Amino acid sequence: MEAKAREEVLRMEARTKQLIEAEREHFLSQLSQLIPNFDPSMLKPRISESPKNPMSDKASCSGGAIFFKNPLSLCGNDTLPEDKTLQFTIDKEVFGRERDTFLLPEDITQLAGMEEIGATVVAVYMRYLHDVLKQANMCSVVGFIDPATVSANSGTIADRSRLVAARLQKTDGEQIFMMPYNPGRHWILLIVRAKRETVYFLDSLPGNRVVDEEAKNIVNSAIKIYNSHIARAGRKAVIWKTLSGTPMQPSSVECGYYVMRFMRDIIMDPSLAFEKNYAKGNQEAPYPQEAIDEVRNEWAEFVCQIIEHLIFMYNVQILSIIYNVKIC
Repeated sequence: MEAKAREEVLRMEARTKQLIEAEREHFLSQLSQLIPNFDPSMLKPRISESPKNPMSDKASCSGGAIFFKNPLSLCGNDTLPEDKTLQFTIDKEVFGRERDTFLLPEDITQLAGMEEIGATVVAVYMRYLHDVLKQANMCSVVGFIDPATVSANSGTIADRSRLVAARLQKTDGEQIFMMPYNPGRHWILLIVRAKRETVYFLDSLPGNRVVDEEAKNIVNSAIKIYNSHIARAGRKAVIWKTLSGTPMQPSSVECGYYVMRFMRDIIMDPSLAFEKNYAKGNQEAPYPQEAIDEVRNEWAEFVCQIIEHLIFMYNVQILSIIYNVKIC
């Protein structure tokens, strides 16, 4: 019986690897057709090995795992459907509270086609950047605020202010927080430095140098709540600084990609000299497309790793239950 069970385990492991390869090839094929500079070879898996868990200790902060709720939505008995949806939870370490996320087919299509992107795509990339911060031992100096909970039409100004304040309160004050914000079909980036009562405003749209009033009210109220929490009187008014030396997007659809690239560039600089780097007159030319594609490739690779791990672990769990065999 033990030998038969082991034979079945090996058979199912082989089938799992086939499923992983088929899913990756389908995903990479879509991206290759739509992203001009996408290089599928950089994402080729080592199918002879068990897929690496992208949420392993080497890749993420403790407790920052992503757990998929419905693995059957990924694959049927023999084929992988076109309309699959990835549902997962981002742990509270990333945004200060758990975030249930649904990655839809249109999210992938929008990113692959350089179309306008929504909060889910941005949040998934922020989850990836959280891993980068972990590897650089920078989780204590840079944090993220969930764009889906603070952008327009996601609640009252008071509710959103309380959410931002709650995030700020979970730090000693020295940490900066990156807050992508969408007032309506346009992405900007706010960097909140609560202890200094200072907010930095980055906007890649040429000529758009006015901070959205709703965003301003949300953050101002959040800092006021934060000051009350730490028993500080605070300034009469929060300091807002416009960093006008950012690269400028060439058309109306790139703002989300530019915000993701801004966040990447900021955390890749250990000195966090973003105020100096984006000072007026520094670099107002658009990013080269290769710089935007680098972000898209990183996003795609991260999602590929998640898909690999999901399919593999689901099959391992099923085998363990059926045959009561421990599989390493």
